[in-house]
Amino acid sequence: MKIAHINENTYETQTVAEHSVATAEIASSFAFDELKSLIYNMGLLHDIGKYQQAFQDRILNNSQRRVEHAACGAIEFPKYVNSKFGLIAQYCIAGHHTGLPDGGNVSDDNSDATLMGRLSALNRFEDYSDYKEELFPIPLDDRKIIELFSCVGGNDRETFLECFAFLTRYCFSCLTDADSLDTAHFCNGREDIELESNFIECLTKINNRLEQFVCETSLQKARSELQKQVYEKTDVNADIYLMNMPTGSGKTLCSMKFALERAIKKGKKRIIYVIPYNSIIDQMVSVFESIFGDSASILRQQCSYCFDDVDLDENYRSHLKNAVENWNANIIVTTSVQFFESVYKNKRNRLRKLHNMADSIIVFDEVHMMPAEQLQPCLRAVSFITKLLNSEAAFLTATMPDFNTLVRTYALPSAIISELVTDTNDFACFKKADYIYEGKVSEETLINTCYEFPSCLLVVNKRKTALRLFNMATGKKFHLSTYMSAFDRQNTINQIKVELKQLYIDYPDLSNVPDDRRITVVSTSLIEAGVDLDFCTVYRELSGLDSILQAGGRCNREGKLNNAKVFIFELEQTSKEAKVNITKALLEEFEDISDIDCIKEYYKRLFAFYHDAIRKNTIADGCPAPQNLPFATYAQKFNIVESNAVSVAVERDDPSRELIERLKLYGYTNYRQLQKYTFTVYENELENLLKQGAAKEYGGVFCLTNNDYYSEATGVCFEAKDYFI
Repeated sequence: MKIAHINENTYETQTVAEHSVATAEIASSFAFDELKSLIYNMGLLHDIGKYQQAFQDRILNNSQRRVEHAACGAIEFPKYVNSKFGLIAQYCIAGHHTGLPDGGNVSDDNSDATLMGRLSALNRFEDYSDYKEELFPIPLDDRKIIELFSCVGGNDRETFLECFAFLTRYCFSCLTDADSLDTAHFCNGREDIELESNFIECLTKINNRLEQFVCETSLQKARSELQKQVYEKTDVNADIYLMNMPTGSGKTLCSMKFALERAIKKGKKRIIYVIPYNSIIDQMVSVFESIFGDSASILRQQCSYCFDDVDLDENYRSHLKNAVENWNANIIVTTSVQFFESVYKNKRNRLRKLHNMADSIIVFDEVHMMPAEQLQPCLRAVSFITKLLNSEAAFLTATMPDFNTLVRTYALPSAIISELVTDTNDFACFKKADYIYEGKVSEETLINTCYEFPSCLLVVNKRKTALRLFNMATGKKFHLSTYMSAFDRQNTINQIKVELKQLYIDYPDLSNVPDDRRITVVSTSLIEAGVDLDFCTVYRELSGLDSILQAGGRCNREGKLNNAKVFIFELEQTSKEAKVNITKALLEEFEDISDIDCIKEYYKRLFAFYHDAIRKNTIADGCPAPQNLPFATYAQKFNIVESNAVSVAVERDDPSRELIERLKLYGYTNYRQLQKYTFTVYENELENLLKQGAAKEYGGVFCLTNNDYYSEATGVCFEAKDYFI
């Protein structure tokens, strides 16, 4: 009898056979029918290396010797299981602790961390053949798996390799989640409990909320008609739904109602709501929680959210933390970074949740923000999830690219796509400001012009520009950028909301506003999504058309003004990248850049410019065959956000001070709690702070050590304050 685990509390033992069979049963229960047998056998053989006497000595006698065991199952699988798809199992079993490896080449040896290298070193293992007396694989029907590839469509090498890679990650997800759950159950006595939501009750409550909205003005009637178009198509079956709705048309509640309707009609297990920014998840979740109440247990996954901040029962909190690992919840709100990295990274803590994207309705809010360079892998991920995992996706935005063409060009030609809003005549009702191109202006002129308006939002492309303009401004002024911690940004946004609300109370017609009550906010683009603020006038530095229109959504948001304006300007240092040049050309060609035809033309030109780069950014690029897939290498390269940005923690209040002190003393702390007290800088800016002795690394986290280099109004500065004696 060979031992796999020992419960440190009860000293009970779990045999390798018991753990292997349990893992196989759990893993196959996660899988869809065509892969159940393959995944069962993977679970059965994943730990057979623990039959080695060296591993038994380690677990029974606390030996410190490192014992390789994962490769054993990968070596034996094709010998013991008759399947053409044994390579999928070999990738998964070999990497079930360290992550999916690169396939490598036949010339690799045991010094290489590739699959080929690990399979080549047979002589480094002790005898583990006892598994054959206890573990018995079940037969496989390869024809079912072959049908999966035909269901995806496309006969080209790239599509085949991408599909093979996706199915491998999916199998890896089933295996590693099952392995983790069975181990946790035996060692900690912890059962995995789903965070449950009642979709029928949630739908009733959201319907009640929508019925409370009055429908008297032309804008309210237009909003109702647009939403009606969406609701009338809840019986339409598709892989991807396109929900093109202008700012102010009630996209959030409309999309959630649609998701609930589809989930109930099609018996889906989950609704996953994907948002571009960490900073707006709290706002989104609070909206849903205020409507659903106790009918929903919403799981949020973001790097800044900490379950220890919430007043919860300790047992329930532990289930929340576990659910973040594997998304065992009915309603999930997450970021696009978390979502796509849960498809394309190679480690088990990332991929573990992939199988729970099956049988889901997935809503992508502000979907236009998918980065152009990563467009193909993102669209392929959505296509495979909808085609293979019985899920549906809804793309939601006020500035919709031509996803009909993009999906078929860069993902799957066989994708079924449905337009939910086909009549766009009412879009004009949501236009609340005119867009005017000012050309080049000086910073002094820009700041002075802002004072002419009761409230003005000034959005620029660079943080240093925002800081410089803020310092030039006078009067009631505010600054927003990621040089500030999330803690200070939220406090600043709250202050701005209070000031704007009071301004409208004291001066309802916004006339004769004294100079000391005029509000100027200088910000980077972070204000353009999910920040519900309403300004009389917006100035936006020339950028991509989508950014300009998003900034414009903060102008006359409530529609109280008749002649509101968004001014587009250039500074001397305005970027000349592709999206800027395309927008500038469109400003000359179109009278109204917010027109739907202009938006379509913008994305057409933008993606045409990036076409070659998009084509290259796939795991199949340069890969000759499935046995050479570079899972680990591709995972390192796949990033949705800028990789040269570094987070730095700063003391802002007593809780942050305690968190940082704990980090300094012990080398670790509650990293989720600390997240909201961090700002971001580029690597060269961090070097500057380190050279000046203003920052230091503790336990892998950079911390600001001199608070003279930080201001709650503007964030980090790179020179200490001057003192005069």
